[in-house]
Amino acid sequence: MRFLLNGEPVERSDTATIEELVVALRLSSESTLVEHNGVALRRRDWPNERLRGGDRVEILRVAAGG
Repeated sequence: MRFLLNGEPVERSDTATIEELVVALRLSSESTLVEHNGVALRRRDWPNERLRGGDRVEILRVAAGG
């Protein structure tokens, strides 16, 4: 399946949901924010949010510091 990840086209066959994508990218769910097709998602919705060809996914990593 082909979709945009942070503005870059990617091809992945190992991810069907947002949760699977976050796991495949080895990201910590506690410090990751995801926007799917312009909608910010709650972490609890990741397992049910299905990826489709042409989707736009933005992933942000939250970092503390000063």
